[in-house]
Amino acid sequence: MAFNDFREFLDLCRKERDLIEVDRYIDLNLEIGKALKKSYVNDGPVIIFKNNGTEFPAVGGVFGNRVKALRALNVKNKDVLSWFAGVIDKPVLPVIVQDAPCQEIIIEGEDVDLSKYPIPQFSSLDGGPYLTAGISISKDPETEITDLGHYRFQAIGKNYFGFMAQPFHRLGKNCTKANALGMKKFEMALVVGTDPALAYTCQIQNVPDSTDDWGLAGALRGQPVELVKCKTIDVEVPATAEFVFELEIDFETKVSEGPLGEFTGYMTPASEKPIARVKAVTHRKNPYFQVLLTGKPVTENHILKNIPLEASFFNFMKKQFPSIKDVAVNPSGGVQNYVVISMTQRYANDARHAILAAMSSNVRPKWVIVVDPDIDVHNSAEVEWALSFRVNPVRDVILVNNVPSAPLDPSSHGDTLQSKTNSTIGIDATMPFGEEYATVAEVTGWEEYEFPELDASR
Repeated sequence: MAFNDFREFLDLCRKERDLIEVDRYIDLNLEIGKALKKSYVNDGPVIIFKNNGTEFPAVGGVFGNRVKALRALNVKNKDVLSWFAGVIDKPVLPVIVQDAPCQEIIIEGEDVDLSKYPIPQFSSLDGGPYLTAGISISKDPETEITDLGHYRFQAIGKNYFGFMAQPFHRLGKNCTKANALGMKKFEMALVVGTDPALAYTCQIQNVPDSTDDWGLAGALRGQPVELVKCKTIDVEVPATAEFVFELEIDFETKVSEGPLGEFTGYMTPASEKPIARVKAVTHRKNPYFQVLLTGKPVTENHILKNIPLEASFFNFMKKQFPSIKDVAVNPSGGVQNYVVISMTQRYANDARHAILAAMSSNVRPKWVIVVDPDIDVHNSAEVEWALSFRVNPVRDVILVNNVPSAPLDPSSHGDTLQSKTNSTIGIDATMPFGEEYATVAEVTGWEEYEFPELDASR
């Protein structure tokens, strides 16, 4: 069952007693960041900051833990990877509507003022207030295929943002292509507050640039996304979104954007970027404004990325290695740098083949560990046990130098995002193929054992 809009998801969180509303004043400048960080560390609920100095409630913690992530997708944890792999190859095309709640209120021209919206500055080290929960909607300027993505937008002027889109991400590619075609300006929308399935669509990896993300979003929802055309630009947006910022990217006007605490847990420096000028803001009546803290793992940003990236990586790897049982692309590694795979080896050094395939994927991991199926890839203690007692380092460690790296990794080398390189390491932590190995000291049957006294104590 899909959520019709952001509000339906909030209502379910409220029903599950996983939402709180804060009436006292919480300052957008630094205080919201502190509140969200404390909540993440304590596995806290969705939070509605009702009193933040603007007329709009700010909502954080929507993707604050895996329970909320699974609730948003309406799927059980044990089924999520196979479910994801099953639906993303079955696109459901969107439908166009003429009238939409997201356009109940329309602000254009000189009336646009970004200071009226609850856009927080999360850290004193950040370059300013950042809109980080927005979904960017852009079209390939030649094919008009739509991309949904998460990119950072810094509110700098009264009516414009600075933003960062890495050159190998689809928004970056769309901008590069538009610029090469001689377009001085490029239209896109920034949407805040949607059915959570759309946010997960943004994180799906290992799909070709010819993929229209509205079809993927419909697949995750199990029904079409209703779209409406923007008022001032040629872009379609979700009809039930809380807010829509209609933007025009000006390639000829640059601004210093940054720094920001990124998903790596480190500050990224400021640099010159094109501006995204706001032509109009439309929103629902009595709307909610979603905010999202990123930075040192684990934050809401990492939880949001985790399931779709694991699922799309699992789907990518499973096609080459059908004996793979599970994968983890751990939040502690920024949902990129640290990958664990469990598999049954079909032949000698099958695990090495899987390691090399993972290294060459667009995830660009720095660490790839392969374990046997008896190891829970999401349990760090079990993975460390396999590393400790199933690895002969001189035989089982693979080091590859001078490969493309996660561009924002501060340990990588290169002057531009395109030139960043690093080393990557693979560890085969499986038992040797075709050889007798020590017997695991396990208490058989403990999982099925009925222990009512223990259950009653919880």
